[in-house]
Amino acid sequence: MGEWKEYVLEDVIEKFIDYRGKTPKKTTIGVPLVTAKIVKAGRILEPNEFIAESDYDLWMTRGLPEIDDVVLTTEAPLGEVALIKNKKIALAQRIITLRGKKTYAHNPFLKYYFQSGTGQYELESRASGTTVFGIKAAVLRKMPIILPSLPEQKSIASVLSSLDDKIDLLHRQNKTLEAMAETLFRQWFVEKAQEDWEKKTLADYAVHIKVSVKPASNPMKIYTHYSLPAFDNGMRPVNEIGSEILSNKYSVKPWTILVSKLNPRFPRIWAIGNTPGENAICSTEFQVFKPTNMKLYGYLYYLLKSNDAREELAMAASGTSGSHQRVRPEDILNIKSSTPSITLAEQYSELMMPGINKLMANLEQIHSLEKLRDTLLPKLMSGEVRMDYTEDAA
Repeated sequence: MGEWKEYVLEDVIEKFIDYRGKTPKKTTIGVPLVTAKIVKAGRILEPNEFIAESDYDLWMTRGLPEIDDVVLTTEAPLGEVALIKNKKIALAQRIITLRGKKTYAHNPFLKYYFQSGTGQYELESRASGTTVFGIKAAVLRKMPIILPSLPEQKSIASVLSSLDDKIDLLHRQNKTLEAMAETLFRQWFVEKAQEDWEKKTLADYAVHIKVSVKPASNPMKIYTHYSLPAFDNGMRPVNEIGSEILSNKYSVKPWTILVSKLNPRFPRIWAIGNTPGENAICSTEFQVFKPTNMKLYGYLYYLLKSNDAREELAMAASGTSGSHQRVRPEDILNIKSSTPSITLAEQYSELMMPGINKLMANLEQIHSLEKLRDTLLPKLMSGEVRMDYTEDAA
């Protein structure tokens, strides 16, 4: 097998596309805008900002992206990386797009290199700044990078990409399941609503459970911790010992639903299945609810995820703008709904439960695949584990 060789990044990169220092005029529809905040965990999340089609050619004067170009965040946060899968996108500030020279660097391998501990160290050790920690383009260009032969790069990237492809497929399945369930909820309980339907609040279907836990009082006990960062990181709770958790938390029981009270993007809704984990706890930025009747679990879950519920909570939020806005538990319990009977809500719930169970099973599989990928990544990127390959690999 060939030796790995050290290069300077700019010697193996054909194209640096850098839109830093420019601010586009944003719209609510149009060409998706890729910003640093939606490049996360190796993926480009669904864009929520756009530029007008008519502005695209005027804006994208520094270079147009190609499929499988690498986008790298250079600050706030530093070091998030993903591959471009949709050519018709606009690029925003705080990211640089890289395209490897075909004779030196395979773009998917570059993505995994920057995700690895080695790549992250090279970025962070060259970063600067106090209020904003980031890397300058000129410094990034001179960063050293160690690469195996091109065929071995492709072989390594193929293994890691196959895991990511399976993970993406499961994410898409979950998105489809949720979209179908939310559409049915809207059809059953919003579009077909009648004037004589009984008006109820969430308090008619759910109870608020508030059991305080002090993990620090049991410093060696292992807790399964459901937090806002864990939710945003793929709904992936973490196991921590009590001594690592300094603030009080709430107890999480089977078949409860966690509802965040913190803006922006509330409510974050987290369905907890039959096995929430050993000594499960959640951040006090979540509120814990349980249906008064388990036959209503699916109805309660999708009621909380409905647009009407989101709008009610947005109107009820108090506090200063941005991340300091919160809703109270009583605001959540006051979410209104209409139904002709509890029986219809139970029928909807029964129809949705197989899908909810599939969502949870898919999440477990996603977490297992992510763990396998994250275990392989440093071993493959350091050369500790070598891949079989042919020199004439495409």
